[in-house]
Amino acid sequence: MSAPAKVTGTRPERSRRALVAGSVGNLIEWYEFGVYGYFATVIAARFFTPEGGSEAEALVKTYASFALAFFFRPVGAALFGRLGDRIGRRPVLILVIVLMTGATTLIGALPTYETVGALAPWLLTFLRLLQGLSAGGEFGGAVAVLTEFAPPGRRGLYGSWQSFTVALGLLGGAGAAALLATLLTEQQLGDWGWRLPFLLTLPMGLGALWLRLRLEETPAFSAQREPRRPPPGEVVRAIALGAGRIMGWAAAGYTFLVVLPSYLRSSLDASFQQALIATVLANLGFAVTIIPAGLLSDRVGRRAVMLSGALLVVVLSVPLLNLLQDPGASGAVKGLAVVGAGAVVGLMAGPGPAMLSEMFPTTVRHTGLGLAYALSNAVFSGCAGLIITETIERTGDVDIPAYYAAATCAVSVLALATLPAKGASRKAG
Repeated sequence: MSAPAKVTGTRPERSRRALVAGSVGNLIEWYEFGVYGYFATVIAARFFTPEGGSEAEALVKTYASFALAFFFRPVGAALFGRLGDRIGRRPVLILVIVLMTGATTLIGALPTYETVGALAPWLLTFLRLLQGLSAGGEFGGAVAVLTEFAPPGRRGLYGSWQSFTVALGLLGGAGAAALLATLLTEQQLGDWGWRLPFLLTLPMGLGALWLRLRLEETPAFSAQREPRRPPPGEVVRAIALGAGRIMGWAAAGYTFLVVLPSYLRSSLDASFQQALIATVLANLGFAVTIIPAGLLSDRVGRRAVMLSGALLVVVLSVPLLNLLQDPGASGAVKGLAVVGAGAVVGLMAGPGPAMLSEMFPTTVRHTGLGLAYALSNAVFSGCAGLIITETIERTGDVDIPAYYAAATCAVSVLALATLPAKGASRKAG
C-alpha cells in the first residue's frame, strides 16, 4: 500500500479539488462516447461500408464496435480497480486519463475504408477497445475519490457530480455535432468534419491530466493500516445486485440520450439537425435533475429517489415514444417529451454513484463499484444501439426503444426495492 499523501489545505478545499479532478475524466469519456453515437451514421459510411454493403448493415456493425468497447469495460474495471484498491485511487486515475485521451485523439486521425480498406474498421475497433479499458477503470476510481472526499451526509451530492459530467459530456458531444452540422455541408462533414470533435479531446485530456497530478490520495484509502478484504462470494453478490439496481439507468440513459439521434433518423425520417436538437433537449432534462436528485437522496434515502425514476420510465416510455411518432403533435410538445425522458433518467443517475459506493468497503470499493457499473453498462448500454437497431430492422416495430427501456427499469425496480428505506447502507470510509 502506498504511503499516505501529504495533506495540504483545508478539508473543504481538498473536497472541492477532488470533486473537479475526479469528475473531469468522466466528462471527457462521455463526450467521446456521445460523439461516436451522434456520428454513428457518418462513421458507418466511412469505416463499415465496403462497396455493395447496405447502410443498415454498416450501422449495425458500427453499433457492434460500440458494444464491443463496452464489453472491455469490465476488464478495465477489474484490472484498474484491483490496482486502485492496492496502490491508491490517484495513480490509477492518472493512468486511465492518459490512455483514454490517446485512444480518442487517434480515432480522429484514422484512415477510412476508402484509404486502407478492411484495415480501417479493425483499427477503429482496436482504439474503441482501449477506450473501453480506460473507461472501465475511470468510473470506479472517480466515484471512490468523490465519495471518500465527500463531507459527512453529502455523498449523494458529491457522487451525483459523476453523473452530471455524463450529461455535460453528452451535451458537449451533441453541441459539437450540431455546430458542425450547421457550419459544414453534408459532404464536408463526412469527408473531414467528423474528425474535429475527436481531435478536440487532446487539449481536454491534457487539462484533466494536470488536475489529477495535483490530486491527493483519499483520506479513507490513506487511513488503512491492515486492510481486510471481505469474502469473494460476498463481493460477487454485491456486484450482481449493484448491476441490477442500475441496469434501468444504463439502458434508459443510452436509449434516450445517445441512441435517439440514429433512431429518429432511421425510423422516423428526421433530419440530422432535428435528431441532434432532440438529443440536446433530452440531455438538458437529464442534467437538470441529476444534482437535485443526489442532494435529495442524502435527505430521504437513495431508494425513494431511484425507485421514482425507474417507475416513471416503466410507465411513461411507450406514451413518450408514441408522442414523438405522432405527426400531429407540435414541435414544442415533442420537445417537452424528450426533456421529460431525460429528466426521469436523472432521478436514477443522481443517487446512483453514492448508492454503489456505499455497497462496498474501502478495500474493494474501486473494484466492486467499477465492476457493477461496467457490467451493467456493457450489457444494457453498450448493446442498446445494436439491439434496438437490429430488432426494429427484423420486426418493423418502431416502439422497440420504449419496450427496452421499460423492461430493464422494471427489473431495476425489484433490485432497488432491497435498498434501505432511508440513509446509507454502509459508512463510506
